[in-house]
Amino acid sequence: MKSLRNLIAAAAAAVLVAVPTLAKADKLEDVLSAGKLRVGLLLDAAPWGFKDAKGEAAGLDVDLAKLMASDMGVKLEIVPLTGASRIPSLLAGKVDVLVAAMGATPERAQQVMFSQPYAAVNLGVFGPKSLPVTKNPADLKGRSIAVAKGSTLDVWLTDNAKDTKLVRFEDTPSAIAAYLSGQAETFAENSAIALKVAEDNAGKEVELKFLIRQSPAHVGVAQGEQNLLNWVNTFLFYNRLNGKLGELQLKHFKEAQTLPQM
Repeated sequence: MKSLRNLIAAAAAAVLVAVPTLAKADKLEDVLSAGKLRVGLLLDAAPWGFKDAKGEAAGLDVDLAKLMASDMGVKLEIVPLTGASRIPSLLAGKVDVLVAAMGATPERAQQVMFSQPYAAVNLGVFGPKSLPVTKNPADLKGRSIAVAKGSTLDVWLTDNAKDTKLVRFEDTPSAIAAYLSGQAETFAENSAIALKVAEDNAGKEVELKFLIRQSPAHVGVAQGEQNLLNWVNTFLFYNRLNGKLGELQLKHFKEAQTLPQM
């Protein structure tokens, strides 16, 4: 009888040890087993992500996602997202990773684990030649600035340039359209998007009027997915050394950047 009790106790202990291991999900293993990587992307923020003349996804983030899937040896599934839906989609398990022009902030880091930066741009206010260039946000007083609602730029200008006339829009294309149509004197965005606006609208002046700061972009994974984050960081390190990350930045942003370290 004693041996039977010992056997049952040993079996129960084995189950208790095994259950946590079985219950622990690993996104990297899931992706490799499925043979598919679901990447959340913005397709309304050229040159990060957009639809080309053929209606196909293009941009730096799209090329990076393709390279990521190729190096992982799996198929790529592009999941178009908006700026506001990026983190909720990741948390809901609708995507495996975010490659969506996303900056790292302490608030976001409570929900998302960020990779090392893969590209860097400058955040600022852009406008015509007739407006003066300034280093003082107080000089923006009275200026109307089109900005995507809830963006990093919206938050910064709200906190640091209180006397401006912020004209908020639901997304980046709407804010840019407002500037191009004359609804706003300036617009706030990153330098890569501003460059694309200038290229696509030769008759409209687009110059940096006020520099806010440099803004690196990071790949995002769900909290706790350390194995996947380790793989992403190794992938970025490898492709930084072989020059592919630099080539993508030059191709899409027309400039090279020294990436900050986290």
